Amino acid sequence: MRILVTGGAGFIGSNFVNATVRERPDVQVTVLDALTYAGSLSSLSAVRESIDFVEGDITDVDLVDALVAESDAVVHFAAESHNDNSLADPWPFLQTNVSGTYALLQAVRKHDVRYHHISTDEVYGDLALDDPAKFTEHTPYNPSSPYSSTKAASDMLVRAWIRSFGVRATLSNCSNNYGPYQHVEKFIPRQITNILNGVRPKLYGAGKNVRDWIHVEDHNSAVWRILESGETGRTYLIGADGELDNLSVVRMILELMGKDPDDFDHVTDRAGHDLRYAIDSSTLRTELGWEPRYTDFRQGLQATIDWYQDNHTWWETEKHDVEVRYAAQGA
Repeated sequence: MRILVTGGAGFIGSNFVNATVRERPDVQVTVLDALTYAGSLSSLSAVRESIDFVEGDITDVDLVDALVAESDAVVHFAAESHNDNSLADPWPFLQTNVSGTYALLQAVRKHDVRYHHISTDEVYGDLALDDPAKFTEHTPYNPSSPYSSTKAASDMLVRAWIRSFGVRATLSNCSNNYGPYQHVEKFIPRQITNILNGVRPKLYGAGKNVRDWIHVEDHNSAVWRILESGETGRTYLIGADGELDNLSVVRMILELMGKDPDDFDHVTDRAGHDLRYAIDSSTLRTELGWEPRYTDFRQGLQATIDWYQDNHTWWETEKHDVEVRYAAQGA
């Protein structure tokens, strides 16, 4: 099987590529990545000799067409994904998330290639903190940021290409990932690396915002299950029942790293900060038989802390610039 992985040098994509090479020796992997600030070849160092790597942009129609023509399946991870960045400059999000998805859809349509589209639970907007409901495959879209709105647009493109052109595609919307190789601008690695650098963690607002955490390895095992067994045209929600508010996460990180759980600073809340995400993954579990392996968030978080402690050289170069940007935003 020949598989094209877009964004395969990013956080979730690189974990997907590493796991695929490790666990599926019969799969030939090609990675297409633009190597923006969020992508790093070092994330693929363990498998670099076992994959084909192409540096390029998913909006490059000719390049995408040529790579898709040589593939049996495409898994589309590539995306601009940081909410703060989307508020500061939405344009790259429109280019990558919308135009890039269009280029891929046209190519898989032309060459009749199986396509799986990675999306986010943020397209559904947010839930009230006291609402017992969770997002399902039938929850109406209600995105609240340039990031989530462009991901919603890309999802709609996929559905239109399935219906209008018969593209053999599936979609998945996942909750918040954590684990190795996540860029230090993101919530969990930012707090971990701050502590490792002797800096107090930063918490938006009161920290009451709830996220539904899933380890990246569980996300990617679900993607493979959908790719192999999912029904064309279907959307599957991927979650691990990991709801926890940001305040609790920061305190848990501090505790696991031997610090006072209250040794952090509150900063001004982000504009349009969604209150709560929660995923109902029962369809994926009952129909495709998938189950998460990391069911203990505390255990998964400890493993993530250990990885950042052991891999200073992977994140140190980026850390300074990230904190300069946050300081300019008052965050």
